[in-house]
Amino acid sequence: MITGRRRDPLSAQHLAGRCDRGSGEGALGVAVVVRLLGEVSAEVDGRPVDLGTPRQRCVLAALAVDAGRVVPVDRLIERVSGADAAPRSRATLQSYLSRLRRALGGSVTIVRRSGGYALVSGTAEPVTDLHRFRDLCARARGDDAEAVRRWTEALALWQGQPLTGVDGEWADAERDRLSQERQAVEHDLADALLRLGKGSQLLGELSARSARQPLDERVAGQYMLALHQAGRTIDALRLYRQVRARLVDELGTEPGAALQDLHQQLLTADSTPAGGSPSTTPEAAVPRQLPMPPAPFVGRRDELSALDTALDDSSTVAVTAIVGSGGIGKSWLALHWAHRHAHRFPDGQLHVDLRGFSADGEVLHPAAAVRGFLDALGIEPGRMPVEPHAQAALFRSLVADKRMLLVLDNAADTAQVIPLLPGGRSCAVLVTSRNRLPGLVTAHGARHLVLDVLGGVASHDLLVARLGAAQAEAEGDAVEELVRLCGGYPLALSIIAGRVHTRPGTSLSALAAELRESLLDVLDEGDPVASLPAVLSLSYTALTAEQATVFGLLAIAPRPGISLPAAASLTGLPHARTRSVLRGLEQASLITQDASGRYGMHDLIRHYAADAAHRDLAADVREPALRRVVDFYLHTAHTAERLVYPHRVDIVVDPPAPGCSPQPLPDAAAAMSWFDAERRCVLAAQHTAAARGWRKAVWQLAWTLSIYHQLRGHHHDQIRTWQAALVASEHLPDPAATVLGHRQLGLVHAELGRREQALDHLLRALALAEQQHDETAQAHTHTALARAYEQQGDDRRALEHSVRALELCRVLGDPVWEAGALNGVGWFAARLGEHERARAQCLAALAIYRAHDDPSGEAGALDTLGYIAHHAGDHAQAVDHYRQSLALQRQLIYDYGIAEALAGLGAPHAALGQHDEARAVWQEALEIYRQQGRAEEAQRVQRQLDALDRVE
Repeated sequence: MITGRRRDPLSAQHLAGRCDRGSGEGALGVAVVVRLLGEVSAEVDGRPVDLGTPRQRCVLAALAVDAGRVVPVDRLIERVSGADAAPRSRATLQSYLSRLRRALGGSVTIVRRSGGYALVSGTAEPVTDLHRFRDLCARARGDDAEAVRRWTEALALWQGQPLTGVDGEWADAERDRLSQERQAVEHDLADALLRLGKGSQLLGELSARSARQPLDERVAGQYMLALHQAGRTIDALRLYRQVRARLVDELGTEPGAALQDLHQQLLTADSTPAGGSPSTTPEAAVPRQLPMPPAPFVGRRDELSALDTALDDSSTVAVTAIVGSGGIGKSWLALHWAHRHAHRFPDGQLHVDLRGFSADGEVLHPAAAVRGFLDALGIEPGRMPVEPHAQAALFRSLVADKRMLLVLDNAADTAQVIPLLPGGRSCAVLVTSRNRLPGLVTAHGARHLVLDVLGGVASHDLLVARLGAAQAEAEGDAVEELVRLCGGYPLALSIIAGRVHTRPGTSLSALAAELRESLLDVLDEGDPVASLPAVLSLSYTALTAEQATVFGLLAIAPRPGISLPAAASLTGLPHARTRSVLRGLEQASLITQDASGRYGMHDLIRHYAADAAHRDLAADVREPALRRVVDFYLHTAHTAERLVYPHRVDIVVDPPAPGCSPQPLPDAAAAMSWFDAERRCVLAAQHTAAARGWRKAVWQLAWTLSIYHQLRGHHHDQIRTWQAALVASEHLPDPAATVLGHRQLGLVHAELGRREQALDHLLRALALAEQQHDETAQAHTHTALARAYEQQGDDRRALEHSVRALELCRVLGDPVWEAGALNGVGWFAARLGEHERARAQCLAALAIYRAHDDPSGEAGALDTLGYIAHHAGDHAQAVDHYRQSLALQRQLIYDYGIAEALAGLGAPHAALGQHDEARAVWQEALEIYRQQGRAEEAQRVQRQLDALDRVE
């Protein structure tokens, strides 16, 4: 029975999701890191923190750049909102600071000090990566080798443009200043490496830097010296002539004395690199096989850090397998990291494309790869062993004590990789593959790095970098839509950019429209290297027949994601066999499994797989599979609904389809957890049922979700499910289905303040129920009408409908329904100031709820009693009632009721002068209301907080 009382969790239908709440007071032992040298972000104990809106991130950045020092309030506001900040900026700032304190917690907090605020740490460690960078640079003094180590470590902290994701004049100016700070360190590092004779390691980096800064004489001098140390003195002299000509032409000046002196020294020097001799060339036998890395490179901060960790671990051979689906950016990441760390491998870098997933299907044999490595290491043909195993042994001998990097790109499986692994611990190996390579991890201790899609900021940065800032800025909305449609897939983003470059005049808006209409066609350029369908087809054709069938069924199943029990029903296979097939698809990087055990598929892969399903799977395979999985969600949801609210009238559900195995659930807590995990899939199952004309399933799925939606406040989902159910009910033989559809829609429209729609549905429901002489439906509908009239401010009429609902419930003889109606009468009597009548009704309801072990109803009655006590002037009693209600709501994890109990509890606390307690509960209620999208309630609580601040 759904009561009409506003605070009863079973009448709550506001849009919301579960939210994690806490006091915001973290333990001092929890490590907090704020990152500024790239995208502005924070981690607490290694886990990313949601920093909220860009403006809120800016508040954190504005404090973090001066971590440990006080930032005056006016300066802080100017940094965040600009010189012309709005009058309410100070109040808004307080809100941002409060949220950031709760988000950070741990050893870092934001404190108020004289004149402003400071970001302070309870530990001696730097709060931010910026301060860590500066600390390392400050200690880079004295010995060049030690300085190189510290500068290299410092620069590794940079993950892109500083303060990414923060806009405004201050952020732009700070970004420029920090970039100059980084550039100065890069120059110092290059000088130190050149003094150590490491010029050959700097060639690629200095070449790129020289191209970006063609008039920078310091860069030119460094590049010239690096060329000389690599035995390319003639190229160094040629570079000098080019720089001199440009300085004269563009600036009308000759090079400075330092560059001229270097030029003169090179003219008179021996052309052999420092440390070499005319008869030997040590660099000749040092392979530098790394291909040019795809540019630009953005994001992947965590992945780069993981690769750094693997390199720094000298306890074993540093083998890292970078795995992921085709086009996800595995080679992009591997080559970027390899070039970035090439200087750490003075004995060379080897690279081979193993062609594991090539268009022609010709996988490179390991023996051919070994022979290529031996050639690169300078083994003359006459010294080359004949047998492949002897060649492999020779290769291991040659690299045994060397500091070398091996990049084994595009591996098919573990067997292809093993013969290429060095035997010692001095080398590092990067392997990329679409296969998860479990054997490499198990037998050889390889680290496993699974590559996922790019985040939103990195995707945007990549597309803008490829398109150019001018076009991206001119069509900003189209850029954002393209980023969304590509779903963080690097290859897709690159194909889009390439399409624009190869077809001048292409409108980004038109391209986005094409992509919306035919996603995979736009991403198919006919070139196997630049075609997402072609890349995915190579993985698809490598599947077994059973894997290909399951792959296609997963693509057309209700989504997002699927659990193992649901997948077993979809496929009709036993659980163990289903798990085995899913594991194979996961190893092929076509699906992923998250920490909760759910399997997912990227939207672009799903599009490809769905096309394959409709092309390769017969209708008599697809349709029964969909029927099984819809029945899985229907029957499991029905079981869950009965556990959550057993006092509700039950419905009869037909037996599940053959091959369907609904998931057993032990108790109400497990049922709510299942709903939380599967809600979106159950909604999708209803959509699937509606598309196939399975009308009874459409209505029954809405019924099974109804209580859950009320408890969690998912108003808009409730509307969508019952609109679909109402359409379906018109073709069902039971007229009660139509009554319930109108009543549920009326109730949720009332919750959303849509008065006309609410009354229209509810009065139609009542008329139909009276025509059918259905007293149960009449009682429920009167309760819903009471709620609708309450929303209109007509408490007297609401009380009349509650009294009528109570009369009908007593006739029906259900004590729990009677308790709900008693609570409704008590609530509206209290609203009208009839406190004694209200208290009597609610105490009677509370006794019934406790007698029938209904904690949800008990929480609602206690909440009403708290309201009555507060308005009757007994504030201490009100606090006690509200606290009992809140404890039950937290135990049940009913978000709607938690928010209402918190909001109610603040008032008696304030009346008792307990302002800190009132502020704490109202702040928590405010956060929940905002997360649930309940703007009116949030505004009410904010006004109460503002009034509390004025009192103090």
